[in-house]
Amino acid sequence: MGKILLIGANHAGTAAANTILDNYPDNELTIIDRNDNISYLGCGTALWIGRQIQGSEGLFYSSAQALEAKGARVYMETEAASIDFDAKIASARTKGGETLSLSYDKLILATGSAPIMPNIPGMELANIQSVKLFQDGRRANELLDLPEIRTVAVVGAGYIGVELAEAVRRRGRRALLFEAESTSLASYYDPLMTAEMDKILADNGVELHFGEKVQSFKGTGKVEGLVTDKGEYQVDMVIMAIGFRPNAAIASGRLDTIGNGAIAVDVRGRASLPDVYAIGDCASVYSNALRGWTYIALATNAVRSGIVAAHNACGTVLESPGVQGSNGISIFGYNMVSTGLCEKAAAKAGFKPLVTDFAALQKPAFMPDNHEVKIRIVYDADTRRVLGAQLASFENISMCIHMFSLAIEDGATIDSLKLLDIFFLPHFNQPYNYITMAALGAK
Repeated sequence: MGKILLIGANHAGTAAANTILDNYPDNELTIIDRNDNISYLGCGTALWIGRQIQGSEGLFYSSAQALEAKGARVYMETEAASIDFDAKIASARTKGGETLSLSYDKLILATGSAPIMPNIPGMELANIQSVKLFQDGRRANELLDLPEIRTVAVVGAGYIGVELAEAVRRRGRRALLFEAESTSLASYYDPLMTAEMDKILADNGVELHFGEKVQSFKGTGKVEGLVTDKGEYQVDMVIMAIGFRPNAAIASGRLDTIGNGAIAVDVRGRASLPDVYAIGDCASVYSNALRGWTYIALATNAVRSGIVAAHNACGTVLESPGVQGSNGISIFGYNMVSTGLCEKAAAKAGFKPLVTDFAALQKPAFMPDNHEVKIRIVYDADTRRVLGAQLASFENISMCIHMFSLAIEDGATIDSLKLLDIFFLPHFNQPYNYITMAALGAK
């Protein structure tokens, strides 16, 4: 039996807590979290704001009460102030001002990430916010209920920014989407794919301002204008969505980190000091596409890392197989999925990427309810190893990306996909499947 202290209880922390409580009940688990809720599915925030779901109730899958019922001691609205890694004692402050001194045998850090909020003039004005926590989503909803909020600027055209731009339009408001890159979703997809998404956004009324950098905000008390390197725009609300940084300051100076400050861990989730683990958005992950350590803030990665670290903290050796960064998005009915590296990211990482593209109807032409599917496979010129894949369609092609995720994890080559055994039935696909055809088209 040991004393385990878990700092942070969102996706990674909840996964770790449940793993410990369900499998190792003899351990004494203490959980602290600075928020007043846990397990909020932030990926549903845009659906909530855009009224595609009825409310926020279903966006939680656990609670402090549920973990306490399993035997954990839980302190919500409690901030970890400092950690004495040598004495194995953490100091924390409750909302009421009480100071807690919590000793541990094993420490699991699940402190998550924080939105990047650039230090530019006017950031202090009201009605400028990020959207990460439940409270953020609630505030955005409240603002969009106000008749005076007519024009909303979304800064950043990654997944969250694009989803929120859609949500703003669904609420009947004018949406301006700003992005320094020349297209949306530039971190995950190549222009072959993003061009269609950009068109769909524009066709649905999102005003695209790509290749523009926000320089300042203007207003008296609350935001009234946004200034970029190309112009000035009247706005009533701004949503910042330019990315996240690891929230790992509590470990600063004591634990090894990678370039962006995320806590460096090994395949068992162990940090650089004995009996300390780091999971979720505050920690590094091993990318099978890169074959190296990096930072990928995804809830799926967080859950897996929580399970791995929890088992190891309780004495069961379990190693993570690594991740591919698989992801997806659906905007105005258009679906895009990717895994691994796009061509640009592969080149930046030092590979010699080649690509093979193909487009065809999902099903034979005689079938109704049929749409085109675009596919791109990225592979290395030297090793022929698959580095990434991207698909886009009004069809639901989401499950296809899992095969490419496994291919990358297993180090499969583009040539191994050329005669892959893929079934055919007109209800689902074509006899010359686009996966096969893309692989056959590889150089």
